[in-house]
Amino acid sequence: MYPANFDYVRPSTVEEAVRLLAKHGDDAKLLAGGHSLIPAMKLRLARPKVVVDIGRIAHLSYIREAGGAIAIGAMTTHADVQASKTLRDKSPLLAETASHIGDVQVRNKGTIGGSLVHADPAADYPASILALDAEIDVVGPRGTRTIKAVDFFVDLLQTAVAADEIVTEIRVPATAKTVAYVKTEQKASGFALAGAAVVIGPNGVRVGITGVAAKAYRAAGVEKALAGQKLTPDLIARASAQASAGVDPLGDIHASPSFRAHLAQVNTRRALEQAVRRS
Repeated sequence: MYPANFDYVRPSTVEEAVRLLAKHGDDAKLLAGGHSLIPAMKLRLARPKVVVDIGRIAHLSYIREAGGAIAIGAMTTHADVQASKTLRDKSPLLAETASHIGDVQVRNKGTIGGSLVHADPAADYPASILALDAEIDVVGPRGTRTIKAVDFFVDLLQTAVAADEIVTEIRVPATAKTVAYVKTEQKASGFALAGAAVVIGPNGVRVGITGVAAKAYRAAGVEKALAGQKLTPDLIARASAQASAGVDPLGDIHASPSFRAHLAQVNTRRALEQAVRRS
């Protein structure tokens, strides 16, 4: 299908984009890489009257060290995240996660900011963003604010970003290489039926889960079971059994709720084991 008729504007700065969102309100949608909005428009699931294309705002695409963290511009593509030497050397979890996203075409066009804001419950980045305890900067008519990863994902396809705000930067801490991302994918789309991201650091273990519930989440039960403990195979196995505790798993033609819960536990164990081996 073809999308419904719409007006197209292409701002050259974030400030101009914010003004356009304020001007058009609910009639406007942001276009980044286009892998979420364009299909929705073709199916008439989204019918914006104005499409605000931020793809030409050049200074939103970068990866650089900043104050002990790694800063990533929202328009940075998955391919650039995957290939970044800075990330692979300093904070390799995101680069590893990006390698699991879609195919070459998707990775060359899709953007990290667009993926996070879309908040698909089966997307790959959210698990790693949560495990890294990342920070996300957004800009709107009220200025700039920072959202912690744990507060970012609100519900199915919903985030803490307001309709008149734009994600501009994602910051992740420099970590050791004791990280891992393991997922079971839906073969046709590459989306996660269940994915687990793990960061093992001096302050303990953090585990992010995607593909299982309506939004990505931190596996608090796993983290609590591992806190202050030596990560033996037996302990990892017992703790991983808590990966789906307290959540309401999704079910569809690809996986039942019980199977998704099981995959969360299996992939959490595998990710923890892999991270321990890397240490």
